[in-house]
Amino acid sequence: MSQSKEFHNLDNETGGIFRELAAGVTTRIFAGEQAMLSIVTIAPDAAGELHQHPEEQWGVLLEGTAVRIQGGEEIPVRKGDFWRTPGGVPHTMRAGPEGARVLDIFSPPRPEYRVAGKGFGGS
Repeated sequence: MSQSKEFHNLDNETGGIFRELAAGVTTRIFAGEQAMLSIVTIAPDAAGELHQHPEEQWGVLLEGTAVRIQGGEEIPVRKGDFWRTPGGVPHTMRAGPEGARVLDIFSPPRPEYRVAGKGFGGS
């Protein structure tokens, strides 16, 4: 059995499940059995909406600058910074003037992210 379907590239914009999370915020999602990766692109100065979900989430800022809004705090982040968001903690992200690209990791996978669509899901 070929393993090639298990290999992906951050810059290949044709792979994964596409979702438009908010105006200027899109993602490509790659779901496994126990974890899920989401490559989020945020346009300059765009922001997601405050939301929460039961799954644990880790994030890594791959490119650009941003402000992570989490648990009522606003924390500036730059390339290479990473963070953990426990399940149930309200959070979102606002990109800096050059935009941002973030790798999010969820465990367990978020059921609403297993299909293409719009919005963050959660509450």
